[in-house]
Parts: sequence; C-alpha cells; structure tokens
Amino acid sequence: MKSIVNAKKKATRRYGANIWGDANASFNKRETAPGQHGARKKKMTDYGQQLYAKQKLKTSYGNISEKQFSKYYDEAIRRKGDAAENLIGLLESRLDNLVYRAKFASTVFAARQFVNHNHILVNGKRVNIPSYMVKVGDVIEVKEKSKQNPLVVAALESTNRDFPGYLEVDSKKMTAKFTFIPKFADVPYACEMEPNLVIEYYSR
Repeated sequence: MKSIVNAKKKATRRYGANIWGDANASFNKRETAPGQHGARKKKMTDYGQQLYAKQKLKTSYGNISEKQFSKYYDEAIRRKGDAAENLIGLLESRLDNLVYRAKFASTVFAARQFVNHNHILVNGKRVNIPSYMVKVGDVIEVKEKSKQNPLVVAALESTNRDFPGYLEVDSKKMTAKFTFIPKFADVPYACEMEPNLVIEYYSR
C-alpha cells in the first residue's frame, strides 16, 4: 500500500496535475517534479507532448501496462468513428475503472485490488479480472459479504466525487448499471487529458 501511495505522489508531481482529484495530493502542496531540485521546465517537442499525454492518460487508469494500453489503441482505430473517442470508451469500460467511478473504491488502484479479491459481481456472476470489458446494460454489484466493508462504505459516503452520467448507481444496494459508452466530454477527469495526442503518438 505504501508503495502505491508513493507512486501516486510521484506521478502527481511528474505530470504537474492532480490526476485523480485527491484533496491530499502532494501536487497541491509541492508543484515541482520528482527529484532533489525538481525538473526544470523545457519546451517539449511534438513527440514529447504526445508521449507525455500517453503516459498521463495511462497513469490515470492505474498505470495500465504498455502492452495492454497499445492493444486498446489497436482496437480504437479498428472501430468505426473517432479513434480518440473510441479509446476513451474502451478505457472507461474496464471493470476496475467502473468500480472506481461507482465509488465502490476510493482509488482506481483500490478498485483493481477489490476486483482481484473477488468482491465484485457482474450480472450476478463473480468477475475477478480488472480489465474485464463491461458491456452496456451490465450491472456491477458489490458481493453481499463485502457490502459491510468499511472501505466501501467510506468510499460511497465520500463527497469528493460525483457519479458519472453513464452509470446508474444505487448506493444502498451497491449496484451500478452501465447505461452507455461515454464520450470524452462525459468523463469526469480530474485534470486535462488529450487523447488525440495519444492517438498521434501511436500513429507515428
């Protein structure tokens, strides 16, 4: 847990933004990059901006592996429509992300562990794969034995985040229905994201 907290602090400072909207984020207190004196700001090349956007977006979803993230890009350009919008739709459809968005966990990292440890059901069936792709109409639910978990209760009671429009959440029953695949504008990112630059990065 301590390693996750430290990694989050470094990431927040590295990208110069409060990526997860954490009120206690180190960036709120120290607006410098990691390192003894903080990195000096330099004008980035186009490639540098694209790489930065890719790493920032990837980090916001809990440091998804590069291999998996590039697969999402491949699927995004395979589908019809805007590739950047497709990419966001795929990332938001991840089970661990939706568990986080539904406030069943306080962070996307905690959501991933929660799914791994068999606390989540999808349409009444146990699913313990964080990258599981939730479909429109699917219902995510906290397992009955886990509904009294103090971490879940605390996350739901938190006022730091609101439920996004693409989830119908019943906090008492601890269920969330995925109603539609969101567009970029629908997603409540805590800081600026640039998925178009991510597509440019992989399209080089």
